[in-house]
Amino acid sequence: MTENELATKIIGVAIDIHKKLGPGLLESVYENTLAYELKTAGLEIQQQVAMPVVYKDVKMKVGYRVDLLVENKVIVELKSVENLLPVHYAQTLTYIKLSDLKLALLINFNEKLLKNGIHRIVNNL
Repeated sequence: MTENELATKIIGVAIDIHKKLGPGLLESVYENTLAYELKTAGLEIQQQVAMPVVYKDVKMKVGYRVDLLVENKVIVELKSVENLLPVHYAQTLTYIKLSDLKLALLINFNEKLLKNGIHRIVNNL
């Protein structure tokens, strides 16, 4: 599947989860249910993937972690906050740049309508 096809699948599953669970739960609940549903759909999912920073050819083991990595192609960063802040977008963009991937989804489950909390972030390699 292409990154766009994966994104469409991920968004559809996220919307289904949001319809069943609603907003207001902890981020970890949404992360685990999304991972479960995507695995059930046959996709390769990695959770809490360490994202090292390479500085001057030295790999720094710092505490950055990607919530979900789908098929080694799409990063999914999940939030359950009142409002997304600029730092959330910057963090997600940095993740895709560090990983040399093309696409990330930043999803805030704390929205009445989940479509208002879904943001595509593209790495213009």
